[in-house]
Amino acid sequence: MPAQLLERTLVVGTGGFLGAAARYLLGGLVYRWLPATFPWATFLINVTGCFGIGFLAVLAEERMLLGPAARLFLMVGILGGYTTFSTFGYETIALLRDGSLVAAVLNVLGQVVLGLLAVWAGMTAARVLP
Repeated sequence: MPAQLLERTLVVGTGGFLGAAARYLLGGLVYRWLPATFPWATFLINVTGCFGIGFLAVLAEERMLLGPAARLFLMVGILGGYTTFSTFGYETIALLRDGSLVAAVLNVLGQVVLGLLAVWAGMTAARVLP
């Protein structure tokens, strides 16, 4: 593995560890105060992750305050470990910003519908195992 790729992978992996740990800890805290009758932790994590990626995207793309390594660590690593829903939201907004309404709609419908179908298919496949 080339040194630069290894370095980038370690940056993303370290951020991913921190994001996943934050998700786990926040999820536990949420259910200390809110009932588990609704997926409040996932809801909160997805919304805060979307806010975070929007905030960081402006810092990186418009204000040029984040370099490539910081962007990898924060946006791909931490937020990727915290929630990939933020990336889904950001990429959909980027498609809309670029005038690709059809692609944005297909992205939303495709990921939501196919994602739900994939969960069902995975569950079905696991149930038929001997």
